[in-house]
Amino acid sequence: MKDLESLNHLSENKFPALLGIKMTQISDSQVRAEMEVEESHLAPNGYLHAGSVVSLADTTCGNGCIAHLPDGASGFTTIELKSNHLGTVVDGVVECVAKPVHLGKSTQVWDATVKSKGSNKTIALFRCTQMVLYSR
Repeated sequence: MKDLESLNHLSENKFPALLGIKMTQISDSQVRAEMEVEESHLAPNGYLHAGSVVSLADTTCGNGCIAHLPDGASGFTTIELKSNHLGTVVDGVVECVAKPVHLGKSTQVWDATVKSKGSNKTIALFRCTQMVLYSR
């Protein structure tokens, strides 16, 4: 299993770092990440952009997948994702908690919840399927 420091290092100079996403916890049962809401995360209507929320959830689940790759795997790619948006924020910190539902040799399925860290209000529910990749 990868450690927290190495997962954050993987995102340096990549899209998650551009959004300010930081992994905060990793264990066998869950991974956590957070993002401080900046003006650049907002939609033109002034509320948190759904794409910002999906990016946080997908990044958290993706890092969970990396940390739980089976022996011999070289990586993964997201093959399906779905999100239900239940609320929004305009500022503060949003946190994602992702949990593995299925950790197979060819696919992984992860569920995630994105919440406002200050109010604990649920922003979105998210599920994704990852295809595990192997080098030839």
